[in-house]
Amino acid sequence: MAKETITMTQKAVDRLAAVQQVTNRQLRQYEAARQLGLSIRQVRRLVARFRQEGPPGLVSRRLGRRSGNAFPEAVRREIMTLVHEHYADFGPTLACEELVELHGRQLSAETLRQWMIADGLWRPRKRKAARIHQRRPRRPCRAFCGTTIGDSPGHRKTLQTPIGPFSIAQKHLTSSSVCTPRVSFQKT
Repeated sequence: MAKETITMTQKAVDRLAAVQQVTNRQLRQYEAARQLGLSIRQVRRLVARFRQEGPPGLVSRRLGRRSGNAFPEAVRREIMTLVHEHYADFGPTLACEELVELHGRQLSAETLRQWMIADGLWRPRKRKAARIHQRRPRRPCRAFCGTTIGDSPGHRKTLQTPIGPFSIAQKHLTSSSVCTPRVSFQKT
């Protein structure tokens, strides 16, 4: 008896493990649904397909197929022929604009860029490495640390404001504690 090899994505392997636990009654369907990010109905479908077809039934049916909105290969060949003949030295954006204006061929610049990279007409630029700026450590507060300013009238300053005169009393902590200056306003 020959062994059969199955190609699975990581997503399919995770589904297989969860569905096997459900069939062995080690895991409930709603728990598997939460674990896989699916609905309970989808888990039921997967379990039914697993019981019917085994592990190959959990492999996606779309694996290896082209996207539904991909351009047909004939259209790709036609556009790339135009690009090779007329716009080989153009960048993808300008070539895309010229294709629309002169040839009536509508496609995105990114699609054309990918095709030009595949055909060797365009080399993608390397991205610059992100420069990391490390923050400097904060400097300690040196203002008024180590001295205690009392609350006596001699230590008050009068501040003239549009509202009226205010007196400022500065209170500070000693150098052995955290230095955070506090200012209190008192109307004179």
